[in-house]
Amino acid sequence: MATINDVAKRAGVSITTVSYVITGKRYVSDDLKERVRHAMKETGYRPNNLARSLRVGKTDTIGLVIPDSSNLFFAEVSRNIEDYGFKNGYAVFLCNSDDQVDKQTEYLEVLISKQVDGIIFTSVSNNRPNLDKLIDANIPFVIVDREEVEGIADVVLVDNYSGGFKAVQHLIDIGHRKIGCISGPSQSNPSAERQKAYLHCLRENGIEFTEGYIQSGDFRYKSGEAAMDELLSLNNPPTAVFVCNDMMAIGAFRSIQNHGLKIPEDISIVGFDNIQIGEAISPALTTVAQPIKEIAEKSMSLLYKRMRGEIKGGFERIVFDPELVLRDSTRSPFAKGE
Repeated sequence: MATINDVAKRAGVSITTVSYVITGKRYVSDDLKERVRHAMKETGYRPNNLARSLRVGKTDTIGLVIPDSSNLFFAEVSRNIEDYGFKNGYAVFLCNSDDQVDKQTEYLEVLISKQVDGIIFTSVSNNRPNLDKLIDANIPFVIVDREEVEGIADVVLVDNYSGGFKAVQHLIDIGHRKIGCISGPSQSNPSAERQKAYLHCLRENGIEFTEGYIQSGDFRYKSGEAAMDELLSLNNPPTAVFVCNDMMAIGAFRSIQNHGLKIPEDISIVGFDNIQIGEAISPALTTVAQPIKEIAEKSMSLLYKRMRGEIKGGFERIVFDPELVLRDSTRSPFAKGE
């Protein structure tokens, strides 16, 4: 195995010069840099990045903890974060918590032990002990897609209440009065805000809530299908449904089709997230769009500033206003003579 001494001999420079080229600690002329890099390539020498990281206190790595990468919203967020990190010289470690507090805790401990430079994560719940671990380890972190009510972290998310209200108001505006809701996990505050908006919008429009019109899922495809089955089994099923994320909305599509019904002729569907596949399915999904790229970029920008010490204290709470994207899965119930 080639050593730094082999590189120095091949390049005709001192070991110190080779070290400066590798670490970037001191100025080295472009000519010498090229000679050293060429010698490294010829000898097959690879620097010990772990040892370098311990010396400089920087690993050029970032941890990303999300609930479920099979959820296409988080897959798209993760991809944008990874792209942004790569452009800035950081490798991203992806960890799936599966919505389990214990698994999230274990992953955070692993990332701390790996001495990552920073962490972006979507917390399973408002779990203060996990936040305290990161604070004690002096690792900068940003919380994405979750509220943090204690004011001890930077937060980037959308206004889930506003998005939910826009979705339900659209259904009311086109004539629906029998409106159901497929909500997400109760411990997930985005889901809680979206469901709250659903109930408030009904009330503000003088529509009485119908028992059984809220069915719960877990943000995954299958749960959306099962929840839609329950709604369609009611004696007085809804003519429209607000589904609290697009993955469950796609599952709801399957249920509706399995019951021999059509979208939007028999039932209208509005989702939440605006994942790419929502536009590709037929009919294309009307949904509330989260600005996924902007969420990822703002999260990374905040984290970089924390890691570089450019922000101290004064935690930021960045809230994007989501937009309603009208496609083909909603229409007036009166279009079929109701």
